[in-house]
Amino acid sequence: MKKKYFGLELPMLLIISVIIIFATQMGILSQDLAGGFALMLVIGIIFYEIGERIPIWNKYIGGGILMAFLGTAVLVYFNLIPEDYVALIDSVNSKPMNFLNLFIIMLITGSILGLNRDLMLKSFAGYLPTILGGVIGAAILGILGGLIFGVSPANTVLKYVLPIMGGGNGAGAVPLSQIYERVTGDAASNYYGFAISILTIANIFAIIAGAILNNIGNSKPNLTGDKSTLLRDASEIISDEDEADTVKISIIDYCGAILLALTFYQLGKIFSDLVWDKIVPSVPIHTFAWMILFVAIANGTGIIPASLRRAAKDVQKFFTKNMILVIMVGVGADTSLAELFAAITLGNVVMALLIVVGAIFGSAIIGRMVGFYPIDAAVTAGLCMANRGGSGDLAVLGAADRMGLISYAQLSSRLGGGIILVIGSILFGLLM
Repeated sequence: MKKKYFGLELPMLLIISVIIIFATQMGILSQDLAGGFALMLVIGIIFYEIGERIPIWNKYIGGGILMAFLGTAVLVYFNLIPEDYVALIDSVNSKPMNFLNLFIIMLITGSILGLNRDLMLKSFAGYLPTILGGVIGAAILGILGGLIFGVSPANTVLKYVLPIMGGGNGAGAVPLSQIYERVTGDAASNYYGFAISILTIANIFAIIAGAILNNIGNSKPNLTGDKSTLLRDASEIISDEDEADTVKISIIDYCGAILLALTFYQLGKIFSDLVWDKIVPSVPIHTFAWMILFVAIANGTGIIPASLRRAAKDVQKFFTKNMILVIMVGVGADTSLAELFAAITLGNVVMALLIVVGAIFGSAIIGRMVGFYPIDAAVTAGLCMANRGGSGDLAVLGAADRMGLISYAQLSSRLGGGIILVIGSILFGLLM
């Protein structure tokens, strides 16, 4: 049987790649969703297959997922992708097309609707303490690192821990810089420039750590579950076979599942922008946090037919296995290696690493105390706090082979990120 690469035999993959790369270099590749997807998939598949075949890298560093991310960043850094098509990749992944949002919407809906109801309710209940455990662990090791390199505990927390654990760029570093400007009177850009650089360093460590934790889990299965649930006693909670796992569905059910997922997102946006923002404008709650709540309610009440739940799980699997490469290429194109290199000093690298390690141990310890598998708690409540938000979540979960935990990862980025903003509002006033 011939080897296939994402369904393509090697000659066909090479022909397709030559056509797309030639059109790109000649400037005639269509600058729309079709052209953007074609270019991103070709880049993603090539780097993925390379990364999966490099010894050590493929098992311990991040494999094809990380290679797709870093490889694209290198292409952009050396101007090997024409500027117009770098902009096209960015527009597909984020605004205005925002495929990243669509990806997360499909994963959230499928992962939550695929959970046993009792299992879902019990695991969500213990998740907030696990997030806080990660934040505390990050602060403790971060402060220790700061003392080694002559950085005061206050500056360590404000300039290192908060931006790294803040839920990414748009939901973390940007609003933190605005809070900084409002409290101190100094320009927000002075805080943001360093914050996003240190966050980028931590994001790479978080992705690598996800791959390492996955390998630890593979060698010590008692530390991890089935990669889609956090609870150690899940088998005791689930007593009956889930109907969604056995029901027969048709191709048309997938359309209904996709529309259902999109509607949950719009419902979350209504509550985020129209309802909650009018009631408590000073404490914003992200659309994805509301969406997770509504999907969980729908699953808990049993109002979603088994056929749609099964279809939603299948759609999630399709996006997880195939479209993750589009996301990784988009994230790589948006990563400035020049800014990253400028921020790389021994002190910054070691402190960022210690903060990520602290997040791992803090969330793993508290997670185990509340009944979670420590590795899965560390990946979601720890590493998915210490990365670049939604895109960082997907990179970490991809490297850790735990895309089924996306709903928990999004709670970390959205709910956890909101907690960091509240903490930042208080600490900027007290410590600056």
